[in-house]
Amino acid sequence: QVQLVESGGGLVQAGGSLRVSCVASGSIVSIADMGWYRQAPGKQRDLVAAITRDGSTNYADSVKGRFTLSRDNTKNTVYLQMNSLKPEDTAVYYCRGNIQRRIGGPLYTYWGQGTQVTVSS
Repeated sequence: QVQLVESGGGLVQAGGSLRVSCVASGSIVSIADMGWYRQAPGKQRDLVAAITRDGSTNYADSVKGRFTLSRDNTKNTVYLQMNSLKPEDTAVYYCRGNIQRRIGGPLYTYWGQGTQVTVSS
């Protein structure tokens, strides 16, 4: 089986910074794209940022210039550095990965359990 485990969420004041991490473990041959999504109460889950295996990134307009997504393929880990946080960034942040579990096999999408990020004003 495959697991994605997030860490690093918490409470921070507006203008502050947090870094959340996501580690994939289990029966993994390779990981294609990975990404972070967030879901605020009563709202849908939206893409925050995504990164391909070779490091190409894309960001939601609302976080461009403030958030930076990176990955370490040797550790099956992605990092989301969040700077200049705003109260509207408050949400549960979920990690997602498209993972190949056997050579020549298909990609499966896995999600982490989520980590809470709360930004106080």
